[in-house]
Amino acid sequence: MHPFQLPSGQPVARLGQGAWAIGDERARRADEIRALRLGLDLGLALIDTAELYGGGKSEELVAEAIAGRREEVFLVSKVLPGNASKRGTIDACKRSLQRLKTDYLDLYLLHWRESKPLEPTLEGFVSLKSSGLIRDYGVSNFDVDDMEEAAAIAGGDLIAANQVLYNVNDRGVEFDLMPWCRERGTTVMAYTPLGNSGRRMQAILGNETLRSIAERHRATPAQIALAFLLRNDHVVAIPKAGTPEHVRENRAALDLRLTADDLREIDAAFPPPRRKASLAML
Repeated sequence: MHPFQLPSGQPVARLGQGAWAIGDERARRADEIRALRLGLDLGLALIDTAELYGGGKSEELVAEAIAGRREEVFLVSKVLPGNASKRGTIDACKRSLQRLKTDYLDLYLLHWRESKPLEPTLEGFVSLKSSGLIRDYGVSNFDVDDMEEAAAIAGGDLIAANQVLYNVNDRGVEFDLMPWCRERGTTVMAYTPLGNSGRRMQAILGNETLRSIAERHRATPAQIALAFLLRNDHVVAIPKAGTPEHVRENRAALDLRLTADDLREIDAAFPPPRRKASLAML
């Protein structure tokens, strides 16, 4: 595992574990905890959750999974836009910390933006950082115009990451958002890197080109899809960690190196964007 550093100097793993829809069903709880713990064993130290997920149940499950291992974890959570006033951001963070049974977050994100001004949210983030309750802060589902607006506000120059929908089938961010972030040293966190479910996931994992490339590398289409994202040195991918088997499969993607021919075939099957498009979101 080769972590890199956020602008603050804090190291972060390139491949993490998403905790969306984890903790919702008691029957799956034991497997989900085992999966997260196995991920830590394998070096997938980033765990991403949010106050939204299961109304806090995801954070509570993560707390159980990382008990006694907090120092190994790069822990990410998010504040809902409806809570993102200055005071609301601080209070929401404290509630997340209580559910996660920790005294700090490594990264705290605004989950998405609504029509409210960004200044109070950034004021809350700056206050949380200065008090040691978070180490870094960032945003999620922000397009270039949102990033530029935030960057012009006091504290906006310290936005460390932007978490966006990005996978081989949803490549719109490559046109202008990723270059913008790279130029400014902002980490791009790819959520839903394998599609979320049903048709979107099948479009990736069932694709004949990815299957063919996977055969050449003695890998799976999921591993090829993750390796495609990780070819970018400023991108972090956070596939969902639902079972130990999936965690092992995800981890193996770090050892794959796609060739120029592989990438040309992927571009032919999943064409890169040639013009600006609205930011895709889930």
